[in-house]
Amino acid sequence: MTYENILVEREGGLEIITFNRPNVLNALNSALLDELEREIDILIKAEDIGVVILTGAGEKAFIAGADIKELKSLNSLEAEAFSRKGHRILRKLETLPQPTIAAVNGFALGGGCELCMACDIRLASEKAKFGQPEINLGLIPGFGGTQRLPRYVGRGRALEMILTGEMISADEALRIGLVNHIYPPDKLMTAAKEMANKILQKSKLISRMAKEAVSIGINLPLYDGCNYEIEKFAITCSTEDKLEGTTAFLEKRPPVFKGK
Repeated sequence: MTYENILVEREGGLEIITFNRPNVLNALNSALLDELEREIDILIKAEDIGVVILTGAGEKAFIAGADIKELKSLNSLEAEAFSRKGHRILRKLETLPQPTIAAVNGFALGGGCELCMACDIRLASEKAKFGQPEINLGLIPGFGGTQRLPRYVGRGRALEMILTGEMISADEALRIGLVNHIYPPDKLMTAAKEMANKILQKSKLISRMAKEAVSIGINLPLYDGCNYEIEKFAITCSTEDKLEGTTAFLEKRPPVFKGK
């Protein structure tokens, strides 16, 4: 499918989604969100895709926030609908069966920071900047920033970022656990693809089950989460890929997983 605001490329079992509004630092508007949701709906059913990378076009920005011109005109009812749309789409992204990697190449502010937090793994360029600057516009985050950010970095650090509106560097984001790794700008996508390919070498079926176990369990009390893991572990033991993986290990050869 061809879009106006995002680019979609497929390389074997890998899909790369690029936010493509570089003239406005890839700012989120309704049209981009609609296209992203359509592509996510396709991915939900895409059994051949094992990993998704999301990144921004150009060298300056992943997503520099919402489109302020569009945001300025919203009344309360329109703002509620816009926020609900953002939450719905990011929840779909967060719960995609495929593991997702955000390759944050520049500014990830406001909705951009919120979107990358809905991804499973965050890799950043050394030039990346993160922040929730909505308070500078007389607003609070509207796409999950007040909820996901404290879950990643703790209540105090999240409130500092939200109440001051200040940006943090990639180094600081790494230190507080907001990103997994940082790389020189020209190595970022190479690193993201290398990580994606490591995941693709595993069983797509088991990768999806592992993601589901973490995503569901993290919101449960520990005892309930452990019981959920037990159920998922038992299911993995009835798969062809478990038999192949254990057999290959004993035979001292690489496994050939089929996603079954």
